[in-house]
Amino acid sequence: MNKTGTTLQRVTILGATGSIGVNTLRVIAAHRHAYEVFALTANRNTQLLLEQCVSFNPRFAVTADELQAAELRQQLRSTGCLTEVLCGVDGLVAVASAAEVDAVMAAIVGGAGLLPTLAAARAGKKVLLANKEALVMAGDLFTRAAVSSGARILPIDSEHNAIFQCLPIDRDGRFDQNPGHGFSKIVLTASGGPFRDADLASLAQVTPDQACAHPNWKMGRKISVDSATMINKALELIEASYLFDTPANSIEILIHPQSIVHSMVYYRDGSVLAQLGNPDMRTPIAYGLAWPQRIDAGVLPLDLAALGRLDFTPADPLRFPGLTLGRQAAESRGAAPIVFNAANEIAVASFLAGQLGFPAIPVIIDQVLQRLDTSAPSTLDDVLDIDRRARTEALARLSAMAHNNGTKP
Repeated sequence: MNKTGTTLQRVTILGATGSIGVNTLRVIAAHRHAYEVFALTANRNTQLLLEQCVSFNPRFAVTADELQAAELRQQLRSTGCLTEVLCGVDGLVAVASAAEVDAVMAAIVGGAGLLPTLAAARAGKKVLLANKEALVMAGDLFTRAAVSSGARILPIDSEHNAIFQCLPIDRDGRFDQNPGHGFSKIVLTASGGPFRDADLASLAQVTPDQACAHPNWKMGRKISVDSATMINKALELIEASYLFDTPANSIEILIHPQSIVHSMVYYRDGSVLAQLGNPDMRTPIAYGLAWPQRIDAGVLPLDLAALGRLDFTPADPLRFPGLTLGRQAAESRGAAPIVFNAANEIAVASFLAGQLGFPAIPVIIDQVLQRLDTSAPSTLDDVLDIDRRARTEALARLSAMAHNNGTKP
């Protein structure tokens, strides 16, 4: 209980040192009377994790391995901070599913976030879902787990959070599919990334730093590359189809360079509901933390008069071939989204390491999708096996491409 007699909401932040995690802590810092940090986790940036532990004094911190954990324990002792340090996947699962936890911010990037996020859903937590791969990889398993446990899944990606705000949602945070509501189409907006107007021939010379220079958002390097290829939007399409139980052909993607309209929902009577706001992740984070209430996110109010105009154009499939592949995966469901995500993670890592050309990212994904014919998963072990085989195949395609070209593919 806090000084006002109300109950503090205990929050675990998975991926505390990434952009979502940092912004979550900024919102919590402004509302310490309502939120208490239970656990913080990090993969590599243990120095920032140390600083966060000293500032927020969580009960637990989780690092990637025992070597990092031992170093962090020693550093924390020197500061007098009593935070207990765990490590590895078991540590992540423990702090995501602990009985004391009310809400889990799932912000680990990529497939690494699947197990702890699924653990939070199975434990019936309020899951603030910023890790889209949990649904991309295990959509049916994840949604069934949430329904069975009574977990509330609140999307934090700005686009899905916008859709959540524009759709009829019941008191349990689930999309009310009553046909009388007249919902007809979802529109996901996309900035188009740094190369939306670039000459197509110039993309072969794109460097990782150029791909990570997003015009509107400050994000991690992997997510920034996904934005530049628009594969992030393909992943969001898959996620939206699971979150809102909506077929992929009812989800449209529009380029919106200003990133002011975060997404829209069309209704059969001609109405279009849109959620607008300045491009600042504190807005959806604050919405998720406080739902169904609203709190101050510290974000500047939107000045439409100063903005002057809002532009929308269709996404060009020639410029963004990963979108087409992602839509096909969304329509196929089954194993295809798992393979799509795994191949993309391997290809993006290779690009960021300077070993793969930017235009080859969707080429690798396409090759893996064509070569890996697998049945739909029915268990978590099936999901993890498909993910492993897709990554192995992607690495083989990278090796073959490099061998055939004799240079960086």
